[in-house]
This record gives sequence, C-alpha cells and structure tokens, in this order.
Amino acid sequence: MGRTSGNRDGGAPAGAQGTRRRLRRLRKWLLWLPAIAIAFSIVQVASLRFINPPISSFMMIRTLGAWLSGDTGFRIAYEWRPLAKISPSLPVAVMASEDQKFAEHDGFDFDAIQAAERYNARMKARAEARGRPVTKVRGASTISQQTAKNLFLWQGDNMVLRWGRKGLEVWYTFLMEHLLPKDRILELYVNIAEFGDGVYGAQAASRSFFGVDASRLSSAQAARLAAVLPSPRRFSAAHPSPYVLRRAGAIQRQMGNLGGTGALQDVEDASR
Repeated sequence: MGRTSGNRDGGAPAGAQGTRRRLRRLRKWLLWLPAIAIAFSIVQVASLRFINPPISSFMMIRTLGAWLSGDTGFRIAYEWRPLAKISPSLPVAVMASEDQKFAEHDGFDFDAIQAAERYNARMKARAEARGRPVTKVRGASTISQQTAKNLFLWQGDNMVLRWGRKGLEVWYTFLMEHLLPKDRILELYVNIAEFGDGVYGAQAASRSFFGVDASRLSSAQAARLAAVLPSPRRFSAAHPSPYVLRRAGAIQRQMGNLGGTGALQDVEDASR
C-alpha cells in the first residue's frame, strides 16, 4: 500500500504546520516586545543613579552625521564633571534660562506649555496676516525633558518621527523624575547639553570657550553659556553677538531673582 500524504492534524502538510508554529512564536515575541522595551528603558534610567553616561544619543548622531558627510576627523569635545566640581553659577544660569520651576515641577511645566501655545498662536496669526512663514516659536521643555531627549532620543523635523519622539520623551521624563533625584538630573543636563558645535557639557565648554576649568566659571561666563542653549550651533559663547549679550544679561538678572546660587538648595531639598 502507498503512503498517504496526510498527518494526525487533519491532513495538513508538514510545511504548513512548521509555518504555523513559527507564526505562533513570532506573535508571542511581538506580545513580549512592549514589556521588554519598558523594562529596558527602566534599566537605562535607573542605572544613571550610579553610572555617568560616556556618551549621549545626540553625541552619537552628531558624530555619525559628520562622518557620513565626509568629515571623518570630527570628534566631539566631552568630559564629565561632578556637579560639585562645576561652578554653581552654571546650573543656576541654566535654570534661569531654561526652567525656572525646575525644583518645583514633576518633569512638566504645564503653565509654561500653555503660555508657549498662546505665544506661538499669536506668532502664527501675525505671520499668516503678513503672508510670511513663522520664524519665532517658543518651546516649553523642562530641563528633565531636555535631558531625556539628549540622552536617549533624536532630532528631526519629520512629522511622524517628531510625534514618536515626543511620546518617548514624555515616558523617559516620567522615569527620570521618579527614579532619579533632582540634583542628579541637573548634573546630567549640564554635562551633556551642547554649548557649541560638537562641544558638550560644562567642562568642555569652559575649556573651549574661556580657557578655564568648569569650577572657575564666572557668573557672566555661565550666563553666556546658558544664553546659547536654544541654538548652540548658531550662537557663540566665546564670540557673543549683541543678541547673546542681551540674553546673557537677562539671564544674570533672573539668576538674582532665583536667589543666586542659593537656588541650588531648593534643588537639593527637592531631591530628598
């Protein structure tokens, strides 16, 4: 008698059974992927309590972009410094410039977000009335959000990627605020923020632009570094434009309004 081509599963070919098994395994992996991604992100952030990041996502992207453009000799300037070895003027200047409620909020300044939305709506209406593109927009990202974005995410204007990045930024900001003390987040930010083209962190910026150690930054120098943060590849702390000088002066006044270096005590209190 000849052999039949059926099997115990109702006559389905063995190849079809193998395909179904592979699809079942694939579905299981797909179901596990979100849990794996969440667990990985938690480990990423939690490890920052004890590990100083050797590099950030923005640094890697900047370096790769330079190499792909043919600048194979490009190197970033980056040297980690503990917050205790950075002039207290710099973190205060950064708070005065970027996030004056840093010690108070839980990662998101909703008042600033609403104010930015109203401002941007006015600028858009004015631009449309004049038949011109919008040139002035205001952001409302906190220091925690900017740290999350710099460390783990990417830049870009693509709409889909931008919204995806924003969602991840919210998630990483939430994790940072719940897994790291405030003073650690501030320490991370002043070490990884870009203060010039390829110049990251307080120590590299102090050396590159002023020829001093980060611990010896003056209040005026710290304010100039903070003044270029919105666009560090356009503005220069070493050779400031009139705009940067005006902005630095405003930052110094705000530093005084925050209580000067005493503002760091509020950050330490919030870290407990």
